[in-house]
Amino acid sequence: MANDRIKSTIHVPLQGNTLLATVLTRINENEEILTLWNILNVNAIDRLGMSDHGPVHFQIVANIALRLMRILQKHHVPMSIVKDFKLTEQHAEVVVVLTSIFHDLGMSIHRANHEEYSLFLTNTLLREVLSFLPVPERTIVISETLHAIISHRSDGRPFTREAGIVRIADALDMSSGRSRIPYEAGKVNIHSLSAYAVEHIEITEGKDRPIQINIQMSNSAGIFQVDELLKEKMEHSGIEQYFEIKAFIKEKTEKKLLKEFVIKY
Repeated sequence: MANDRIKSTIHVPLQGNTLLATVLTRINENEEILTLWNILNVNAIDRLGMSDHGPVHFQIVANIALRLMRILQKHHVPMSIVKDFKLTEQHAEVVVVLTSIFHDLGMSIHRANHEEYSLFLTNTLLREVLSFLPVPERTIVISETLHAIISHRSDGRPFTREAGIVRIADALDMSSGRSRIPYEAGKVNIHSLSAYAVEHIEITEGKDRPIQINIQMSNSAGIFQVDELLKEKMEHSGIEQYFEIKAFIKEKTEKKLLKEFVIKY
């Protein structure tokens, strides 16, 4: 089978989390998971002309999610799996990483309702991936992951902080690199233009709130990503009170993104 994309694997800063290390090793060695990642990107990129929805996107979201979680933990914001089920912060990190790398898995079936399709695919796969855990522990981790997956959709309402973190992290993968494929293929719309206008995203500890997000843009079109997409994900995350967001254009002259816009039917 011709499948060059299958070899993609996920890497995140473990910071001593041995449980997460074991889980990622089992995922990166699972041929079924790697093949599904390839299939969903064929659907997203090759068939629908969309941005990357595969391992590159998953790794970015996973790293952002861990960054957000670790800052919140540093500011003594407890994770839900710790507070409600008395598991550990290591388990919380596993949940956000699993959600980050499986939330779009349903795209391997169809774009429409892909969040729901992601649920049953992930549920089956995680029973195998997490088979080394005791049944109660495994069941809690899977349930929390499935909740976070369904909560990332536009009308999602997270019950847990882990779900809120991934919901925001997914929206923060908005920079020009992700929009390159549809933009260069000539798919010009507000989504591709606005994402192409986002040059860089910086996540730091804030002064007034735990997390400061700075979004550098080359063109004002990027404000669509912030005001329409990120804002909506943030407002229904359940953890918005811990964030401050600043979007700005660094250069004095805005970058020209298109010469004309034509509609034909």
